[in-house]
Amino acid sequence: MRTAILWHWQASAMELFTPDLTPMPIDLGLALVLCSSTPLILLDARFVVQAASATFCEAFGLDPDTVTGSELFALGAGEWNLPKLRSLMNATLTGSAAIPEYELDFVQGANVRHLVINAQRLGFAEPGDVRLVLAVSDMTAARNAARQNEDLAREKDDLVRTKQVLLQELQHRVANSLQIIASVLMQSARKVQSEEARTHLNDAHHRVMSIATLQRQLAEKATGAVALRPYITDLCASIGASMIADTSRITITPTIVDTEASSDVSVSLGLIVTELIINALKHAFPDKLQSGKVLVDYAVDGPAWTLSVADDGVGRPAKPELGLGTGIVEALAKQLQAIVEISDANPGTLVAVIHGGGRAQSDTRSVL
Repeated sequence: MRTAILWHWQASAMELFTPDLTPMPIDLGLALVLCSSTPLILLDARFVVQAASATFCEAFGLDPDTVTGSELFALGAGEWNLPKLRSLMNATLTGSAAIPEYELDFVQGANVRHLVINAQRLGFAEPGDVRLVLAVSDMTAARNAARQNEDLAREKDDLVRTKQVLLQELQHRVANSLQIIASVLMQSARKVQSEEARTHLNDAHHRVMSIATLQRQLAEKATGAVALRPYITDLCASIGASMIADTSRITITPTIVDTEASSDVSVSLGLIVTELIINALKHAFPDKLQSGKVLVDYAVDGPAWTLSVADDGVGRPAKPELGLGTGIVEALAKQLQAIVEISDANPGTLVAVIHGGGRAQSDTRSVL
């Protein structure tokens, strides 16, 4: 009996003096705030700081001993006393709104920092026991870096535009200079007495005009690509105007696919067209009264292309002479990794410059 009474007394005493070790929610919240690596503060319903993380105090230069127990809006020199922030905190406290990410420019002395604030309302078991937790992220460095990147991108765009303007101006000046050279060659051709010298000067004039036409095309565009249809069409018109006295007797008709090529390729194509048209007009129609046609065609099939010049004249001689034009066309075709093929057009002659993959390294076969 005495043993039972003693055991009952000991059990009652243990129940009386053993503390309740179950953690209270508020204590757990304080612990989480204090050890947080993110700047955090815990506020009560009156916006008084209940706890502040060391990272918060360090980030904003606050004394940890004076922060706890102070109102949020009285911290520091009053820089937290922002009407918009106060309004949003009140809305969060009443539960009528939340602040998942509120951005503000935080002025602290002479420094302006870009902050992102996250405010959450915490409710506990006891009625009216409401807390607010405020997380602060300093995005100043990221915002400055983004602004610097935007400035660099803007400067780069301005530099590119400036270079494009300068390049177009240079191309325009080059085109004008080539026009002047072409005019001088034409005037010289009219003055010389030698027919051979006149022929060479006229040929030089056409070659210069070929490049001048290309320069005009480049000067009109912001990119380095050249639209081949207007380029070759203008080139044919220019050659025809200077070499064909009677356009009702002999015509040059270009049929060019609507495509573009780089400036380097366009120069080569233009010079090839010039040489082949000059050759056709010189040799295909020896009879001054003979009428005829010169057809210029450029077709594309995927990466392959074919440039051809055909006439309906007298055809190739039995023993053609190799001249400067032959060397120019052969060299340009090799540069373009193309081959030159010549065939009878019945009547006339067809010269085709063909670029097509595996055939690119083949030897040029031409007799002009």
